[in-house]
Amino acid sequence: MGRGTRLLLAVVCGVAVAGVYAGQPVLGPMGRDLGLPRDSVGWLVAAGQLGYLAGLVLLVPLGDLLDRRRLIAAHLGLVAAGLAITAAAPAAWVAFGGLALAGAFAVVVQTTVAYAASISPPGERGRNLGVVTSGVVVGILGARVVTGGVADAWGWRGSYGTLAALAAVLCVLTLVALPPDARTGDERYGPILRSLAGLFTHPVFLGRGLIAFFLFASFGTLWSGLALPLAGAPWHFSEAQIGLFGVAGLAGALGAARSGHWADAGHAGRVSGLALVLLLGSWLAIGQLGWSLLLLIAGVVVLDFAVQAVHVSNQHVLTSAFPGRASSTIGGYMVFYSLGSALGAAATTALFDAAGWTGPTLLGATFALCALAVWALAGRVSGRERARVHPVAR
Repeated sequence: MGRGTRLLLAVVCGVAVAGVYAGQPVLGPMGRDLGLPRDSVGWLVAAGQLGYLAGLVLLVPLGDLLDRRRLIAAHLGLVAAGLAITAAAPAAWVAFGGLALAGAFAVVVQTTVAYAASISPPGERGRNLGVVTSGVVVGILGARVVTGGVADAWGWRGSYGTLAALAAVLCVLTLVALPPDARTGDERYGPILRSLAGLFTHPVFLGRGLIAFFLFASFGTLWSGLALPLAGAPWHFSEAQIGLFGVAGLAGALGAARSGHWADAGHAGRVSGLALVLLLGSWLAIGQLGWSLLLLIAGVVVLDFAVQAVHVSNQHVLTSAFPGRASSTIGGYMVFYSLGSALGAAATTALFDAAGWTGPTLLGATFALCALAVWALAGRVSGRERARVHPVAR
């Protein structure tokens, strides 16, 4: 895979996933404009996540059947349509529909990751996945910076309109620049869906999936709720200022770019464990938001470094374990991601309304602790399995 191809695939991932998270720094004005009470604005993010969940189950398996280049282009076109509907929404129910549509077809990210994995030599798979999935993190976190800045000039509707235009341009560009990737087997959609269900009983898949569930629930707790305390006392930040906190998260996530190299060297398990310890520790700093912005920024950097390191390691492990089902496996894995993110987004706004920033802080730390516990348990199960298959000679 050439550098230009890696960059294009990373941009595709970034723009697609940005549409799912673009509402986070503008939840307040978006909710007011659409007539939503404050304790319900988290559903503007959750709607995209639930659409994403449906797309993971129903759309991602198509990548094991169809030309992934055409599939990527088609999904980007429908992402653009959903974002345009959201930008023009006259009422909350229309915005929910547009966000769900954009979220469903934002699973182009998983098709793109599977495409990158399938055309990568084994010794470079981690490196390429690290670059491509960095686009996901850039999209998630960069969306806050772009959305906040554009919203100050043109309102939240302008932010969604801008993302819709970018997705439409990429729809055309991928058809022109990417080589075809036609499937050559005789697979059928129904059997692939049934095999996807079977993955959920596989120990490696289930372990990495549960780690992702708690990992992204912790991630969603921070980023779906952060705008609320920053907009209130004592800070009273604008949407653009709130969006700039995405730069701190972006720095942390890009700092984890080498996690793909570490995975290629056989250290995916160890990297995941150390990163989850950092994730738990990051909440100690994030919890000081009420009096220290420096500690908050440090916590954000560490949290996003940890999330990206674990996410890349997870995908490296799964695409190596199931090379013939890359699309379906990544899609199934991301079901856990979507459920966790939706849980974090919906719960954090309700907890903030009830308990201030202390509620989301404790929730995010609890999710991180659960992810670390699953990692430890999965490692013990894996160790026992290896000992059973390869007993030590006495």
